[in-house]
Amino acid sequence: MRQSLYLAFTYLKFHKVRSLVLIFSIGLILYLPAGLKKLISESEALMLHRAETTPLIIGAKGSSTDLAINTLYFHQESTDPIPKKMLGDVNATGLGYGIPLVSMFKARNFPIVGTDSEYFHFRQLSLAAGRWMGYIGECVIGSEVASDLKISVGDSLVSSPENYFDLAGIYPLKMNVVGVMASSDSPDDKAVFVDVKTNWVIMGLGHGHEDVAQIIDPTIITKRDTNEVQAGAKLRMQNAISVDNLDSFHFHGNMEDYPLNALIFVPKDQKSETIFRGRFASGDLPNQVIVPKEVIDGLLQRIFKIKQLLNAVFLLVGVATFSILSLIFALSIRLRKDEIYTMFTIGSGRWKVAEIILLEMVLLFVGSMVFVGLLYGMTGIFVEKFINTFII
Repeated sequence: MRQSLYLAFTYLKFHKVRSLVLIFSIGLILYLPAGLKKLISESEALMLHRAETTPLIIGAKGSSTDLAINTLYFHQESTDPIPKKMLGDVNATGLGYGIPLVSMFKARNFPIVGTDSEYFHFRQLSLAAGRWMGYIGECVIGSEVASDLKISVGDSLVSSPENYFDLAGIYPLKMNVVGVMASSDSPDDKAVFVDVKTNWVIMGLGHGHEDVAQIIDPTIITKRDTNEVQAGAKLRMQNAISVDNLDSFHFHGNMEDYPLNALIFVPKDQKSETIFRGRFASGDLPNQVIVPKEVIDGLLQRIFKIKQLLNAVFLLVGVATFSILSLIFALSIRLRKDEIYTMFTIGSGRWKVAEIILLEMVLLFVGSMVFVGLLYGMTGIFVEKFINTFII
């Protein structure tokens, strides 16, 4: 057996290119069904965990899927806003408390999420460095944001403008990084968290500028009398918020009408949740309330129906591939007839020749299994990319 194994290994080593092609071909056929199942199972578990830990989501009437994806994963799908006064209305029910979320902008391709301190308690998030934001213009970044952008506490991050050619549009805001969150293996790791008002400043609903009462430049002041001072378009707006200019930032209009993307509602108990959902169903409260677990579970059921089709395809491809491999081995034996004749001439019996060829196949299969193991172990690394690319 040892001699046959040595001869089989030596033969495969001599024909290394053909051997590697066979190992990779067999390995891929063996990996695809198992790898796909692992990828789908881990994706499903990851998405459902996020949804299961979020009791209810309140948002404008429309696509419940877009609302859930935007709220849970900050994917910034196009959804209509709800007014900020909705937060006060749901809190006034006494059935639980609401957590506001505004996610409309990005900073270097990472979503900027406006919320309040309740969100961090609700998600059980902790800090690796620094502190939580306390003023408008401050931000706390996720662990992956910090590592990818190579920034930490004390650095700054600028919001990305919606349109670089819109000179009259929203100004980028320079935000001060005051905290870096510990890794939570969730979408929170890839988010930039700010106060809701900071998001409204980026939106242009609030701004800061020089004290017009102290300006004497006639090209800036268009009207001045004892009752009011009006400034023209030349008045410089602040694009960074600091302790020195914090008082200059203000908002116009009724802040109760300012937009939120959604509210996460955390009921006191199961009974409170049922009563609360009933008020939306009866029309006592406007907009819509969704159960994230039901929405995401329905989404996954629709998407993963293709798994059965893919398994059938892989089965057919596998049968075809192994048929071709069998043909290759048969042709290989015919091409090696002179070699096999030499083995018979020097005294090898039929069983010995068959043993050597069989061991060659075993070594190829073992090599393929090692390749499958490497691919299977790497599958978990791409779960999040798989979710972002093929699901949301």
